[in-house]
Amino acid sequence: MTDDDREGDSVSIDTRPRWRKRTARFVEIAELAGVSTATVDRVLNERGSVSAKTRERVVAAARKLALPRLLPDTQHGLIHIDVLLPDSDAPFFRRLSGAVQRSMQMLDRRVVVHRTLMSAADEARLPDTLARSGHRRAALIVTTHDTPRVRDALAAAIARGEAVVTMVTDIGGIDRLHYAGIDNLRAGRTAGYFIGRLARRPGRVLLLPARLDYRAHLDRIEGCRAQLSEGFAHLTCEIDANQTLDDDDRSFRAVSAALKRGSLAGIYNTGYGSAGIDAALRKYDAAGKVIWVGHEMLDQHRAYIDAGVMDIVIDQDPDGQVISALQHVLHACGVVDEAPRAAPVEFRVFCSANVRGTGYLGAGPLGE
Repeated sequence: MTDDDREGDSVSIDTRPRWRKRTARFVEIAELAGVSTATVDRVLNERGSVSAKTRERVVAAARKLALPRLLPDTQHGLIHIDVLLPDSDAPFFRRLSGAVQRSMQMLDRRVVVHRTLMSAADEARLPDTLARSGHRRAALIVTTHDTPRVRDALAAAIARGEAVVTMVTDIGGIDRLHYAGIDNLRAGRTAGYFIGRLARRPGRVLLLPARLDYRAHLDRIEGCRAQLSEGFAHLTCEIDANQTLDDDDRSFRAVSAALKRGSLAGIYNTGYGSAGIDAALRKYDAAGKVIWVGHEMLDQHRAYIDAGVMDIVIDQDPDGQVISALQHVLHACGVVDEAPRAAPVEFRVFCSANVRGTGYLGAGPLGE
């Protein structure tokens, strides 16, 4: 074989296939997008001089054809997302607010998250707040009461083209994009299951609704009642007529009254007020004798579990809820390509066997 033959072999093997493959790919993209190959080259190599709509068509065609390269971004300008949360000292909402702050630090610079903490007075004015914004709002993540005025305001936001996600507690009767939260009916059923399995003797189960104006708490109560009714005939439900409002004194009075009536086998508290429950159980020598299931893993509840007073904690994972909410609104805004899961956020169950030794609100080991 001559040197000329070897040079010819080199050209046909190393150069021609690569050029032919690249040209064919650009031609396919151009045909699918309805543009020239020169336009495809300008878009994919970011040379400019292409309109936004043409740019989107070319990138969409390249994505459909699975072009094996990093594609340019088609989004320009800032994407504003409002996150409205209750201004509450409750440990869960402190964890939720912290989860939002952590997530904000990981977002693309084009995404601007406006976090607003709403007091009770602010929540009363929430419909007016939703109706106007100081920026062009692309999406809204909200945790609030389910009222007719709130539903109307959220429906109006959806009609304006804003992506609306409810978080922690759902809002009924609106065409929202997603509910980023746990299945509260299943959480209540889980509480009923554990109480039924752990309470060996016949008796009553006190169900304490924390907030009757939040759908989440109503669902928890209904789920627990249904599970006990279906699976544990030796137990009867007693739903306290008054919401505790997460208040220790209200919880203390409700549990004390139930203990005085006798044969109390279990307690399911859908919110806080746990110090009042603990105090009542200790006062009437019922600590460790009455099954107690509550919500949210925090340092106070860890101490009750370690002391043998509290049995089970159902935790709704605030970080998971924030991530779920952001994934859905970012997908709706075109920032995230892959559609996120539509399923509820999974909740976690804690007991004496799996609580950790470090703080749940950023504290150190127990006792520090």
